[in-house]
Amino acid sequence: MLAKALDSEQSGVDDHAMSAEISFEKEVEDFRRIFGDLSGEIGKAIVGHGDLVEDTLVAIFSKGHILLEGVPGLGKTFLVQTLGQVMGLQPGRVQCTPDLMPADILGTQIVNENDQGRRVLHFEKGPVFANLLLVDEINRATPKTQAALLEAMQERSVTAGGETHPLPAPFFLIATQNPMEMEGTYPLPEAQADRFLFKLNVPFPDKKTLVEISKRTAGFDEADLREIISDHEIEKFQKVVSQIAVADGITEAAADLILATHADSSDDEDVQRFVHYGAGPRALQSIIRAAKVYAILRGGFAVAREDLAKVARPALRHRMILNFQGESQGLDLDAVIDRLVAKAIG
Repeated sequence: MLAKALDSEQSGVDDHAMSAEISFEKEVEDFRRIFGDLSGEIGKAIVGHGDLVEDTLVAIFSKGHILLEGVPGLGKTFLVQTLGQVMGLQPGRVQCTPDLMPADILGTQIVNENDQGRRVLHFEKGPVFANLLLVDEINRATPKTQAALLEAMQERSVTAGGETHPLPAPFFLIATQNPMEMEGTYPLPEAQADRFLFKLNVPFPDKKTLVEISKRTAGFDEADLREIISDHEIEKFQKVVSQIAVADGITEAAADLILATHADSSDDEDVQRFVHYGAGPRALQSIIRAAKVYAILRGGFAVAREDLAKVARPALRHRMILNFQGESQGLDLDAVIDRLVAKAIG
């Protein structure tokens, strides 16, 4: 009797484990389908930026913030607006200028009268209280205002008047900056740049893309976009991504890559000569988190070395700080990262 009871109990455990595995496989397949639908829908409005759109979606499902860099007129702001439409996210926007104050972003305490006629302090929320916040030309804001975003990016909350106000979930911040114009700008401190999961370069379109952009916009008609996913579904799929397995050997390879960005532990000549400070622990976390999304898109259930390689550039290019000599020579960090990936990851 006891043996039968134990066998029955073991059978129940096995059935439960099998059911959970089948459920997870279905969720992974659903995520892969939704990701493709999102890319296709965004492609109705955004022309010629397939890789940029993919990396942006990867960052969002990795619960990360994004720094977009490119000259004006390449559609950075339009990309964020389109994301809000197709992902069911409440948008917010801040246009950075040198006179912008932290309260203009976070909100401020104002005096109101309650029902009894007494004056009470009331917190008036700023534009940061949105699901998808666009911070346009972040390098035009002063360091004081840039620092006001640190708590929002890391803790996803705002503290004012001794009270902590949680931001809506999910919360993503996408900041843009123009790399060409330096007058009247304030470069992001290393500690703040490190909060961005990815730094994505927005390339200038080729001739074919320019012609297609003209065709789509000449009639002044906006693309008819539909909402593909809700904010609750985004959070659900973020949890699915977090369950993708990472073997110890993969984590060690990613750690080797991080160490290779430091001059005192790298065998790359350019890193030794031109890199003042390499990537830190947040870079390792970013690479692993984003690689999990690429593992799913590849059709796998565990991170592979090729997934690490795909996220190395956007995860490291803003975390490797060049010295004066490297800045003056215009060192191509992407080329350096590619070499480091080939050695550390293969």
